[in-house]
Amino acid sequence: MSQRSDLRRRRAELEDEWSRWVPRMKAARWSPTGSGALRSEVTESWVRSLVSVDPGRDSAPVSDGGALRQRWAVSPLRRPVDDLSDELRSIAEDAGFVTAVTDESGTILWTCGGRTMRRRAEQVNFAPGERWDEEAMGTNALSLALRTGRPSSVFSAEHLVTALHGWVCYCAPVHAPDGRILGVLDLSTTWDRSHPLAMSTVRTLVSTIETRLRTELPAQGDRDGTPVRLTCMGTEEAAKGGRPLALRPRQLEILTLLALEPDGFAPDRLREALYGERPVTASTFKAEISHLRRALGGGITPRRYALTAPISCDAVDVLCALERGDTATALRHYRGPLLPRSEAPGIVEWRARLEVTVREAVLASARPEHALRYGERAPYDAEVHEHALHLLGPGDARRAIAAGRLSTALRD
Repeated sequence: MSQRSDLRRRRAELEDEWSRWVPRMKAARWSPTGSGALRSEVTESWVRSLVSVDPGRDSAPVSDGGALRQRWAVSPLRRPVDDLSDELRSIAEDAGFVTAVTDESGTILWTCGGRTMRRRAEQVNFAPGERWDEEAMGTNALSLALRTGRPSSVFSAEHLVTALHGWVCYCAPVHAPDGRILGVLDLSTTWDRSHPLAMSTVRTLVSTIETRLRTELPAQGDRDGTPVRLTCMGTEEAAKGGRPLALRPRQLEILTLLALEPDGFAPDRLREALYGERPVTASTFKAEISHLRRALGGGITPRRYALTAPISCDAVDVLCALERGDTATALRHYRGPLLPRSEAPGIVEWRARLEVTVREAVLASARPEHALRYGERAPYDAEVHEHALHLLGPGDARRAIAAGRLSTALRD
């Protein structure tokens, strides 16, 4: 009884804080300080979420869900989740949870649970095919786990949307062997069933999934069974199994071009993309290819150069996010220009293409946080800062940031 009383008391306290602060924040876009009942990560999420989410909405926005089956079929999470499905169903049904697995965008790919909890979940559109990221459904454990990359729980009125105040959610992100977030595992139930062991259960399940990913993903990768992660937006590095690869700048350029163009290159075209009109011997060019092939443990076809196994790349992540209209995810991956020190003609061309594509998506967006985030990477882009100011309301404290950036851009 004491635990139930504690939960009831905590819920009432959070409801009071929500009623006290959210209406003011909605009007003025500022965050409360000094409130012991509210965690800073929750109030900061409220501020971000209020730009796009009405706290009075009754469910997640409905999507067409047309490509859901294919997305789940190709997801690297599908096999380990299928292997654990009996255990996940047992936990959900025995403990009164609904369990969900999402992709990296916050779209739910798979759920299970008892009939009662599934019915409750369907009432708020917590179902496969629907988005539960911060921009779509505000503050919740799933959106916080995706944003922070850490396990998260959200109880009752910590949720921004009032329709979720009867819930408690426990989430942990699932990481690929190369460190990417592939999605999250979520356990949700009614507030009165809140229990600290639920988070331990989520962590354990995610650890099991990640262990299986480490054994399964390499089989889809290069010959020695180690995945490669290429990071080329704003920086220049490649890692294999979490360890940096000793690649020269030219080899990083080759790997980047092959990742961006999966159909590959004829030798002459790749040589031109790397050197332009500079005179370079065929042996020098082939030596770079050979060194990269050895570093990858194979993975590059002869004659027509192409990658034989998927290599994850942040530039490709940017393009994929933009193709599905997910500007927020694209901006998370866009940490600066493509291979900023490279002067290879092919890289310069792709760098400009990526910059233009991301910038146009930002200018087409009605969300000021997109312009603010891109503005961090483009301090001299006056048009982007003006766009941010246009979208921000008169009482929004973030106007000072955009105005300062615009002043600097115009002065320089």
